[in-house]
Amino acid sequence: MQLTSPAFKNGDRIPSKYTCDGSNVNPELNISDVPLNARCLVLLMEDPDVPETVRKERMWDHWVIFNVPPRTSRIPENSQPSGIPGKNTDGNLNYQGPCPPDCEHRYFIKLYALDQELPLLKGSSKKEVEAAMQGHILAEAQLMGRYERNQR
Repeated sequence: MQLTSPAFKNGDRIPSKYTCDGSNVNPELNISDVPLNARCLVLLMEDPDVPETVRKERMWDHWVIFNVPPRTSRIPENSQPSGIPGKNTDGNLNYQGPCPPDCEHRYFIKLYALDQELPLLKGSSKKEVEAAMQGHILAEAQLMGRYERNQR
């Protein structure tokens, strides 16, 4: 399974358009080679580089979407994919772009193909989604981008 974006390549800088310094919209994502027996997809975006003084958990969750139809091949820019939105760290149900408070951070967009839909409700946390996914992952892919805010 593959996850790519025309906005940036794996390991490259995320354009500011997709961050709190720009339009704060999600980049286009392209999905390919999903297993034929997949029943749904899960999309997570997280920042593991959040300073300890800021974070509530080990990660900062920027986007949580589950039960995305498995034949989804493209998530357009500035859109919410079909599926059920979960809560990000700020408690919102939508994409929250990178906004590092200190230095360059890494942002991991992760995609999982599952053998069943998750029996969870809208607004479930990433922790609940990950727990429900256990034992049901058929394939996974990830796209990592970096971002550092301009120094003022």
